[in-house]
Amino acid sequence: MNKIIALLGLLLALGLINWSIYVKEQHLIHGDIVKLKLAPVDPRSLMQGDYMALRFELSQAIYEALPKLESQTFWDSGLANLDGRVIVEIDTQGIARFVALDSGQALGDKQRKLQYRVRNGQVKFATNAFFFAEGSADIYDAAQYGKFRVNQQGEVLLTGMLDKALFPLGEQ
Repeated sequence: MNKIIALLGLLLALGLINWSIYVKEQHLIHGDIVKLKLAPVDPRSLMQGDYMALRFELSQAIYEALPKLESQTFWDSGLANLDGRVIVEIDTQGIARFVALDSGQALGDKQRKLQYRVRNGQVKFATNAFFFAEGSADIYDAAQYGKFRVNQQGEVLLTGMLDKALFPLGEQ
């Protein structure tokens, strides 16, 4: 009997894992493409090994729009961990521009909601790093935009990096 329960538990766990993979694959295939402009990062940590530290211009607009707590030291200490959505307008090139924080308002035709999170006083999307093959750091020196896939819930997945002409960098 214990073997049957263990086997059923294993099948359930494997089923849930595979379902999660399937959902992410569908997100990558069918999600809307949104491009976010990169913001400068401390050059000492820009390239370390086989990843690039990321920060996006949109993060600053969100940070400035967020309500501040009475104790600024509380906010900056990382104790204020928040999750939310921002409304962005997508231009003809697919680049997202800040509109407002989401408060349940209706979206315009060219608007999307993107999920963000605040951790340690910083606004982040999906990831704060882009990983690439060892030895290919030079390819990503020209990175100006992050390319994301966004689903209906606003969940963002980073799929690649783009140069200033929105040309894909590296293997896509």
